[in-house]
Amino acid sequence: MTDSLVERLDLPDDADDAEAAAIAAAVGAHIRDSEAAAAAEAAQSETESWQGNRWGFAGRVESTQRRTVRVRDGTPTDAWSAAGRSERL
Repeated sequence: MTDSLVERLDLPDDADDAEAAAIAAAVGAHIRDSEAAAAAEAAQSETESWQGNRWGFAGRVESTQRRTVRVRDGTPTDAWSAAGRSERL
């Protein structure tokens, strides 16, 4: 990837091989980070939410712990994680 990236970059004429490789590595890292951020954002939009489930979970906490809780948007949607944090709700 780095070789083809070096060929496509407009590098300074006085850049030696080490400088060109460093520039290509920095640009490549930026591209990978951008792609990873876009993938993470897409995955987050497809993940589960508490929509339609928060009252059921709150009811389970109330019946098992004898207290009323409010399930916030930041509460993990994974059942095990949410149950582990139910004392903090």
